[in-house]
Amino acid sequence: MSRIAYVNGRYQPWRDATVHVEDRGYQFADGVYEVCEVRGGRMVDERRHMARLERSLGALHMAMPMSPAALGVVMRETIRRNRVVNGIAYLQVTRGVARRDHAFPPSGTAPAVVITARAIDGAGNVAMAEKGIGVVTVPDNRWGRVDIKSIALLPNVLAKQTAREQGAREAWFVGRDGKVTEGSSSNAWIVTADGKVVTRAADSAILRGITRDVLIRVISAQGLAFEERPFAVAEALAAREAFLTSATQIVMPVVRINGKAVGEGKPGPVARALRQAFHRHAEWS
Repeated sequence: MSRIAYVNGRYQPWRDATVHVEDRGYQFADGVYEVCEVRGGRMVDERRHMARLERSLGALHMAMPMSPAALGVVMRETIRRNRVVNGIAYLQVTRGVARRDHAFPPSGTAPAVVITARAIDGAGNVAMAEKGIGVVTVPDNRWGRVDIKSIALLPNVLAKQTAREQGAREAWFVGRDGKVTEGSSSNAWIVTADGKVVTRAADSAILRGITRDVLIRVISAQGLAFEERPFAVAEALAAREAFLTSATQIVMPVVRINGKAVGEGKPGPVARALRQAFHRHAEWS
């Protein structure tokens, strides 16, 4: 069965799903997106994703293309048509199609909406989490509003490619202050030598990950000490554990940074426990 995509009001076979050449997402990266985990055929944390989508659109002076409830219906139908049991649903909204001009198009220009869904290798992710992954560090050269989930991701693409070329799975951005901001497609965490779980506060320097927010609830439920603050690469290397979070990887242990072992060089008990408990605290729809 061909994969199906939702494009501007129509469900279409993958091979026929296209957007206009003057879509502002294509020409200006003038849009935002969300990636929602699908587990057991159901979306995880749909409400939180819709709230973040609305915040991102508002920051770009764009309205929601339809109500959150209606978007949820379309996303679930796209998931159903693609027969996705465990995977992701991708939602993208751009400012629409207009003659190429940097300024906003005329009022009333319809936004463009694209939704896709695909399965992911859940067993592969589990196996990866059992071994842990490596990350490399790169200078943070992104714009100053990465809290907006914009489709303008070129620095992230280059960072991810740098990681792959160095045999790592992810890249961590490091600001001019020497502190880690976040990963190219994830939030960054450490467990200090005295057992505190640390991640950067959700300011304009990072994307406020949905998985990140839920995990803070998990940490509280497990009675772990928690701090929101920046940490340097040296502190991460001296940490007991490190890990990252994202919708596709949930909690993924980091066992190497720039080729150097973190802790014992293997996934630690805190990351394992948080990963195991995560979905008990998430919302399902």
